Amino acid sequence: MSANLHIREADSNDRSVIRSLAENTWPEAYGKIISQEQIRYMLDMIYSDDALLEQMQKGHQFYLAELNDQPIGFASVSEEGNQGCKLNKLYILPTIQKSGAGKALLQKVIAYTKEKNHTRLFLQVNKQNAAKDFYTRMGFTIAEEVKLDIGNGFFMDDFIMELMIHH
Repeated sequence: MSANLHIREADSNDRSVIRSLAENTWPEAYGKIISQEQIRYMLDMIYSDDALLEQMQKGHQFYLAELNDQPIGFASVSEEGNQGCKLNKLYILPTIQKSGAGKALLQKVIAYTKEKNHTRLFLQVNKQNAAKDFYTRMGFTIAEEVKLDIGNGFFMDDFIMELMIHH
């Protein structure tokens, strides 16, 4: 039996699903990298209903990955002027990783970038995050290193990675 993977555009009605997916992926993705307090702080900052609505209203395009009609992951992308498009988020449930859903979401984001006539897709990834290896396999290269103060004494120690897209 082949699993049925489907990627669709998400809207404000999907906010609770997106938050739930984030709640279920972040501890696994970041548990060994940042403190539980920082995970909580960032989840509340980025994935509250109001924060998600604001991101959507600012033009962030969200996509949901569904496997046999069950939500298993999501991504979000935004246009960042002449810098190109930014992949803001891409998370798959830890129990489902390696299903091709991450790649399918990324392909959707690349298609969005092309539609918007941009040639650069970039993202920020924690230096310790295994996702960095996924992005490298997908053709991204490290453009720079950044350390960002996100308040409450918390920092993000990240790579900016980029993918040049040919039309």
